[in-house]
Amino acid sequence: MRTAVCDLLGIKYPVLQGGMAWVATAKLAAAVSNAGGLGIIGAGNMPADLLRQEIKICRSLTSNPFGVNIYYLSPSVREIVEVVIEEKVPVVTTGAGNPGKDMSRFKAEGIKVVPVVSAVALAKRLVRAGADAIIAEGMECGGHTGVTTTMALLPQITAAVNVPVIAAGGIADGRGLAAALALGAQGVQMGTRFVASIECEVHDNYKQAILKAKDRSTVITGASIGHPVRVLKNKLAREFATLEERGASRSRLEQFGAGRLRMAVQAGDMQEGSVMCGQIAGLIDAVLPVHEIISAMMIEASDILQRLSCQLAASEQAVKLVEG
Repeated sequence: MRTAVCDLLGIKYPVLQGGMAWVATAKLAAAVSNAGGLGIIGAGNMPADLLRQEIKICRSLTSNPFGVNIYYLSPSVREIVEVVIEEKVPVVTTGAGNPGKDMSRFKAEGIKVVPVVSAVALAKRLVRAGADAIIAEGMECGGHTGVTTTMALLPQITAAVNVPVIAAGGIADGRGLAAALALGAQGVQMGTRFVASIECEVHDNYKQAILKAKDRSTVITGASIGHPVRVLKNKLAREFATLEERGASRSRLEQFGAGRLRMAVQAGDMQEGSVMCGQIAGLIDAVLPVHEIISAMMIEASDILQRLSCQLAASEQAVKLVEG
């Protein structure tokens, strides 16, 4: 199953791994790239020297293309950009900001730029600035999110831009890939599904929390300050909601949430930590090797598309017989 995204990024399958801060390490990224997808290191708020180290580790584990996700709200974003350019990372995905001012430098080095967006207007603006593809991320995703669902956002963005579009948010298997292709996407990005993988280095408590999650186990916090984040319901989420209801200031809320993701990812604190997770977690029931996740996904998507094609052909034949 090759699409325009495969040709653009030099990958076998149209599957990207989300660049999740503190979660998307070199080991996970390399595993996804080795399995035929595009693994992505999540730079998040990490120092530039640590990112450089992660890039080198990733290159030691895979000879396939990989990427780095740049979080434009990071205090070290300028240093991160320099490292990505110096190390000639093949692909950059971006979030929480506009990469427009760096676009020409990325393109001059042959780096493919694929911004993550949650609105049509931003997608159009970034394509005009030179984006090679767009990741259309619906509000079902874990972590930082928008306000429009994937099913509503995706066809609007595919209709608005002339570059390949990658669907994200609420996708964890072949059914999600087949649906995304039907809505005009050329590939998908998954985050939560890859957290629940053998190669992901998060604390096991985090993985087990995803396995236990149901369809309504997540909640959005931070909407009152313009930074909505989807997390699993826990003590932190309840306390955060209470502070928001009481009109706590932006600085108070940011201070309250500081370091909480790392607390969940590395220390395994499922009550005081920020357990970022998408709504699709309710579908995930096993921690599997990355190559099994991708292989099963491709087989399932191919079977679905073939079955639908056969059903359509049979329907057309039936119509011809009736008309004849």
